Amino acid sequence: MINFERMYMMKYLKLTFLFLLVCTLADAQKHTNERAQWFTDARFGMFIHWGVYSGAEGYWKGEKLRHGNNYAEWIMYRNRIDKDEYLTLLERFNWDEIDPEQWVILAKKSGMKYVTITAKHHDGFGLWKSDVGDFHLGNFTDRDIIQELSDACQKHGLKLGLYYSHWVDWEHEFGWDHSKELSDFSTEEFDKYWQEKVIPQVRELLTNYGEISMMWFDMWINHSESVVTKEQLLQLKSLIRNLQPDCILNSRLGLSIEEDPDIDFKTLGDNQLGSRKEEFPWQSPATVAHSWGFHRSDTEWKSTSTLIKSLINNVSLNGNLMLNIGPRANGEVPYEISQRMLDMGKWLEVNGESIYGAGAFDLDKDLHDWGRITFKKENNIFKLYLHVYTWPLEKKIPLTGVTSAPSRIYLLADKQKSPLQFSHVGAFTEIQIPSLAPDPFVSVVVLEYPEYPQISDNLVGKSVTGGFSLTPLNAVSGMSETEIIPESRFATIPMHALIENPTKLQWRIYVDMPGTKNIDVSYSYQNELIKSSLSISLGNQILTHGIQPTGKTIGEPNQNWIIDNFQSHRIGKIDFHEAGYYDIELAVSPGQQEELKFQWIWIK
Repeated sequence: MINFERMYMMKYLKLTFLFLLVCTLADAQKHTNERAQWFTDARFGMFIHWGVYSGAEGYWKGEKLRHGNNYAEWIMYRNRIDKDEYLTLLERFNWDEIDPEQWVILAKKSGMKYVTITAKHHDGFGLWKSDVGDFHLGNFTDRDIIQELSDACQKHGLKLGLYYSHWVDWEHEFGWDHSKELSDFSTEEFDKYWQEKVIPQVRELLTNYGEISMMWFDMWINHSESVVTKEQLLQLKSLIRNLQPDCILNSRLGLSIEEDPDIDFKTLGDNQLGSRKEEFPWQSPATVAHSWGFHRSDTEWKSTSTLIKSLINNVSLNGNLMLNIGPRANGEVPYEISQRMLDMGKWLEVNGESIYGAGAFDLDKDLHDWGRITFKKENNIFKLYLHVYTWPLEKKIPLTGVTSAPSRIYLLADKQKSPLQFSHVGAFTEIQIPSLAPDPFVSVVVLEYPEYPQISDNLVGKSVTGGFSLTPLNAVSGMSETEIIPESRFATIPMHALIENPTKLQWRIYVDMPGTKNIDVSYSYQNELIKSSLSISLGNQILTHGIQPTGKTIGEPNQNWIIDNFQSHRIGKIDFHEAGYYDIELAVSPGQQEELKFQWIWIK
């Protein structure tokens, strides 16, 4: 153990130095080490859940999987299937039809840059010929799926990742099975499984199958909450670093990136998309349907538009998307999955420049109501990619917050890069667009700048309809003492700020077209007597409003669904004399023991 600790410390110091060096050189994600650079450039990969469970298709002896989440790969545990009986599912596998190369070809046509397969899932069954135990493919066929997939990835130029369930293993006597919570399961017993199966099998996978670019582990809790010890995880990590130093590891190893900076990327929860910009590599594992392994009753297919927007969302926040296929026992990928992926591939053929090697920009992700922005520096040209989710009927796109003027603007789908007309003033750019969207899913507009585009932060974006929506979430001051109430009752009660004491909120907007604008405010007020008041001010222009009772309404008919009513009130007009920045202030004076539920101010 002493030699191991010294060896690990030397390697840790070397990697830390390399990590700091790369941080100083990176443009977008500052905390990306050299190993993970390919990962942050790739952005899009394929996940493959395929194993013995694929033969069950979510049913065992006529009974559906015993869990509402319908994760078909959990059927051995959920339906309490004996190990020997479980293996009878292999009788459904037609080995003459199974061709892993077709999965790789599908990944490549879909625009994916890497493939990760469940080499061993929680059932403990290995998809390769292993010298460890007898619960692996080599005991049932002469096929080695890991070798075939490795060969196919090398042939078609994709990176190969391997999923290995190191914590949960339902086959081994001492592997973790959640039913062991009922017994006095010892760490010594678990270590026997660890040393007898995990370490030698991972050694096999990293020794016999050429370059493995990623080891993807699936412990969704920290080691401190499990039977796995930190020492065991460091032993496993050291093994991987020694055998394949360039192989990247995810945080579901059981070590967070905050605990161990040698972890290469963070894995979010299943189907959890990014919500904020991060400076380290991260990834969302996601499904096209709901189940990961094939489930014949699964009908929850996400649309192609939804999947493309999921990819764009993650890239706009410096993240990756790994999208899952669950092939059937004969290797066939369900049509609903393959067709959506091929559509994504066609979209990426045209718009991939805005995804591969791109990342987050400095503006808030929710600033614009038309979509998301990604950023890239290419040949000393700085590019913003505006991903427009719904083509505006107004035939123009408002871009708020960028103070630099673009040198040119064009549609990414236009091979001629014909310039689009635009105007730029202060912190606002307005782009004239053609009547028809160039893409049926998501269209991309490119803005080029000779230098890194400068921004004015903390602005409220101008909407595609020409107004400004001032909400509790985009206020620049005053919210620290105000409680935000999230939407509820299926969003029939909207998100709002609960104001019980005198409060001032402030927003900043940039007005490109001077003139007189209407001011509306939406709130709920449940008192009968008018004791509360509010005012909205811009400099010496002040609009006052005696708060009106809004009463109740019905959220859903015939269900006794009585909720507070939120109602919009026109309270006057404000003059914006010239283009420029304006600070809007809301002052609320509730009556004694009264409350105002403030929703938004609309300026147009």
